[in-house]
Amino acid sequence: MTSPFSALIIGASRGIGLGIVRQLSMQGWQVVATCRGAVPADSPADTQWLKLDINHQDERIALKERLLPQQFDLIFINAGVYGPAHQDVTQANDDEIVQLFMTNTFSPVRCAAALIPLVKPHTGVMALMTSELGSLNENDAATYPLYAASKAALNMLTRGLRDTAARRELTLLSVHPGWVQTDMGGTNATLTVEQSCSGIVSQVLAWRGKGGHHFIDYAGNVLRW
Repeated sequence: MTSPFSALIIGASRGIGLGIVRQLSMQGWQVVATCRGAVPADSPADTQWLKLDINHQDERIALKERLLPQQFDLIFINAGVYGPAHQDVTQANDDEIVQLFMTNTFSPVRCAAALIPLVKPHTGVMALMTSELGSLNENDAATYPLYAASKAALNMLTRGLRDTAARRELTLLSVHPGWVQTDMGGTNATLTVEQSCSGIVSQVLAWRGKGGHHFIDYAGNVLRW
């Protein structure tokens, strides 16, 4: 049965992004997804794919113009990178740090700010993929500090979207997917992509219409900032 819901997933070529696309497709959602390169060979057949590099302003603008006047129940900004393997601020060069923060922090929020008019008023959800590592309270050991810092900054700049979301009566979510078996999470991670993404989709549905800005994980636990 076809669901009445529609979603736009930004950064869905693999891993959790593609997993969310698959979960939504299985539940009958109408899904538009973006990737920088080739469309994934194992993409659901009913997914509409568009090209986007979130770090390019002209591509963000073109995407919005192409999608207008569509309205989505969910827009999920998923794009992100781990950064330098050493995770040491004293070793990282300026280009590495700039690229990390552009991809994980500034571009996702710029993308969300541009696309938020495409989220359905009242019941729509704007979600950005973050990490519990970005929380000073949840990550007291400063695990993966460069990556964590980029996500902490993402959380703060996402908070800056709260007033815009409130005017449209949207729900704004910062979502931690758990420790997932992806290229970034590694094979020792405790969750499969399917487990994480099934939980994420359930949480999107659970938070529809509630408003406000919330930092949650895939299982619905509310995390400390």
